[in-house]
Amino acid sequence: MTFGFAPSAAASTSAQMSADSAHRLTRMLEPAEWSAAGIPLLRNPREVVSGLHSRHRPTPATAVVAVLDPDERLRASASFSRRSTAMDGWVFRNALLAQLRRVIPHDLRRRTPVRTAVLLYCRDGDARWTQEDGAWMWGLRDACTLHGLRCGAYITLTRDGWQVLGEGRGGRRPSAGSRPELFPETEPLTPRTGGAASEVLRRAAAR
Repeated sequence: MTFGFAPSAAASTSAQMSADSAHRLTRMLEPAEWSAAGIPLLRNPREVVSGLHSRHRPTPATAVVAVLDPDERLRASASFSRRSTAMDGWVFRNALLAQLRRVIPHDLRRRTPVRTAVLLYCRDGDARWTQEDGAWMWGLRDACTLHGLRCGAYITLTRDGWQVLGEGRGGRRPSAGSRPELFPETEPLTPRTGGAASEVLRRAAAR
C-alpha cells in the first residue's frame, strides 16, 4: 500500500504563477536583442514623433501604433490606452494586431514587406529601458510579422522627452507633458481610433 499527499491548491497556484512569470520573461526583448534585430532607422525621428504626438496627444499609458510607407509618410495610425496590469508581450501583440487590422489591410501576400510599423508609447518614469518596454518590443515585432509589415522603431515618450530605444536618438520636445506641435497634413489619413484594444488587453490578461 502506498501513501502520498496530493499537492495543495496553494502549491498548484504558486507553480502556475511561476510558470506564467517565466513565459512572460521570454516574451520580451532586451535592448541588445532589439539593436541586433536590424530595425530600420527613421530618417527623421523627431518629425515622426511630433506628427504622432500632434495627432493623438498621448498621455501616460497610451500606445500609438503607426504605419509608414517606404518614403516614411504616415499611412495609418491608431492610439489606445493600456488597461492590462500584466507586462506580457503576447497581450501587447494582440492589442497592436487588433488595431492594425482595423486601420490598414495586411501585406501578407507580398514577398517582402514594404510598409513599416512603428510604436510610440507614452509612460511615466525616465527614458531608460524597462521590462514593460521589452514586452512592447516583443509585441510589436510579432504583430508586424502577423500583419506582413516591417518592424520599425519603438519610441518612448516621457516627461523628459522622447527616445528611440536601441538607437540612442531622442529629444526634449515633444514630451509627455508638452503641447502638440502643428505639422501640416500632406496625405489623407485613416481616422484615429482607440478603445477596442483596451478590451483586447483586458480579455487576454484574464486568460
